Amino acid sequence: MNYKYRLQNLDCLNCAQQIEKHLNKDAKLSNVVVNFSKSTLSFSSQEDNPQKYVSTKIKEIEPDIIVSPLEEETTASVTFDIIKLVIALFFTLIAILNDGSLIATILFILAYIILLYEIALKALNLLFKSKIIDENLLITISCIGAYFTDNILEGLMVIILYNIGEILETIALNHSRKSIANLMNIKPEYANLKVKDEIIKVNPENVQINDIILIKKGERIPLDGLVVKGQTSLNTIALTGETKLRHVTINDEVLSGCINTDEIIEVKVTKTYENSTVSRILDLVENATDRKAKTENFVATSARIYTPVVIILAILVALTFPPLFNIPFKSALYRALSFLVIACPCAIAISVPLSYFTGLGASSKAGILIKGSDYLDGLKDVNKIIFDKTGTLTTGDFNNFTLEILNDNYQENQIIDYYLKGEKFSNHPIAIAINNFFKQKVNTKDVKNFKEISGQGLSYDLLKHHIKIGSCTFLKAKEQDNAIYLSLDNQIIARLKRTDTLKPGVQKTISILNKMNIKTLMFTGDEEKTALDIAQKLNITEVKYELLPTDKYHLLEKELQNNPNGKTAFIGDGINDAPSLARSDIGISMGNLGSAAAIESSDIVIPNDDLAKIITAINISKKTHKIIKENLIFALAVKIIVLTLSALGLSSMWHAVFADTGVTLLTILNTTRILKYKS
Repeated sequence: MNYKYRLQNLDCLNCAQQIEKHLNKDAKLSNVVVNFSKSTLSFSSQEDNPQKYVSTKIKEIEPDIIVSPLEEETTASVTFDIIKLVIALFFTLIAILNDGSLIATILFILAYIILLYEIALKALNLLFKSKIIDENLLITISCIGAYFTDNILEGLMVIILYNIGEILETIALNHSRKSIANLMNIKPEYANLKVKDEIIKVNPENVQINDIILIKKGERIPLDGLVVKGQTSLNTIALTGETKLRHVTINDEVLSGCINTDEIIEVKVTKTYENSTVSRILDLVENATDRKAKTENFVATSARIYTPVVIILAILVALTFPPLFNIPFKSALYRALSFLVIACPCAIAISVPLSYFTGLGASSKAGILIKGSDYLDGLKDVNKIIFDKTGTLTTGDFNNFTLEILNDNYQENQIIDYYLKGEKFSNHPIAIAINNFFKQKVNTKDVKNFKEISGQGLSYDLLKHHIKIGSCTFLKAKEQDNAIYLSLDNQIIARLKRTDTLKPGVQKTISILNKMNIKTLMFTGDEEKTALDIAQKLNITEVKYELLPTDKYHLLEKELQNNPNGKTAFIGDGINDAPSLARSDIGISMGNLGSAAAIESSDIVIPNDDLAKIITAINISKKTHKIIKENLIFALAVKIIVLTLSALGLSSMWHAVFADTGVTLLTILNTTRILKYKS
């Protein structure tokens, strides 16, 4: 069984990594993933009470972590930490006013204990139970060392400022988590179930297919279905990122997660909550950051090696500086202690996963659903995009026709009349489309002996003539295409070619992609002439036509082999192109929001079918990568500068605290800029 829980009070990335590592060693648990950005724990287990079991295991290394149901609030409380800080500050102030006395010494020690107790306990737990050295141990050693090197006040200021920084970091993290959670706050709380003449509020999970639900003005649609009564306008921004309202009336499909902005409607449920659009999206977004990018994994791995190396370097500073540079041991020890504070990896370790998490949130806000931070990261490296044609570049709506007269003895009106006299008697979708396209009244009283041959076409007699309408095979045409041919007395005199139209904005999108030096290709099953015509209109650099899904797959493999230094994306409809979507570096599914195939086969889903969202997604990826670089360069630069100054004896622990806690806070604040991205 798979389980997912909240981890309350998870405000340390290293703690998250250690919990994940510790639980993965347990034989009764598998596939353990701790998501620091969302404070969640997911795993598989056969335990009867998995929540209690993992809670016990976590408390072995992190006693403050509370395992709670997924629905509970994720924010970590800072109230107790603030109370401790205020008490410690009060003791410190009294001690300073009574400097040199026994009372001052006692108060200083009490302030140390209040602020350092939890940090030291956490450090010792990790050291002895998990054989792990982290930043908690660095701070503990530094502050205790400062006390015993007669830098009592300075050591106390370090731990005070460190605690202030931790509180501010927790608040900033809570704010980021809350901001992103609000972006996807689309889970319906209830459904108005119609039972005879009564309306009952029920849990959406208890509603069955074919039940009738009522959606009032301002309410969120809880389940997918068809409108059976009323008409209204829907706010679809949570699903598509678009602010334009969508008008719906009887027999129109409505998707869960949209908000009714106008009149009351009644909806016949077509999917259970588990299979509904909102459930699939929430599951997709909820699991997105469980897939980590290479940069994220590298930072997490490096952090485990980094801290022990820092301690070794600090010991070398303390032991080698006195004989090498002829300075007192106490002074060298002070520099080594400052070194430990500066070198805490918090800023680097926190900002990278938080940046990806925020980037995924910004993408969701823009109506782009990305399955993981590895795909978000990969978008910045896309240099080749392969498009399917029908339903991706074009509308896929074959209700437009081009009439081609093949015999000069007949006029256009005459030919149209022949088509309509036959198609009026047919209920085939193509026949209906032809009647709707020409929109002409026609007299069918003179039509005799009408016959329809399933899957081929139809025939009828008109006066002394025998007329046939249908496929190239049915009329034995020389050309093998998808046109609807017309013959008079076994002589083909015309054909109707079904034409697909370009989606709005497609030409502009392809033009921008070309300017971004991204190579564009088109793989389609359509015939040569149509494919080349579409490619020419869009200025697509390469086109392959008359392909089966397996042909697309094999051609895609060749493109992947020829593009070792970049990423190749495939964009399709999520159903026929499922093999290619799965095989590409990044599979992007257009539309088909309610389709399971669209979500399951692709790495990115664009619900509103807008190709321009691809450019938005690439730009968010690039911005996320840019901010990660900014954070890493800034954090490393500050640390290297202050480390150098500390080694030379030109900086104090005050500077060390800024190089650690101050830098961490600034990188978190810089990360939130991703949420402000506007396409």
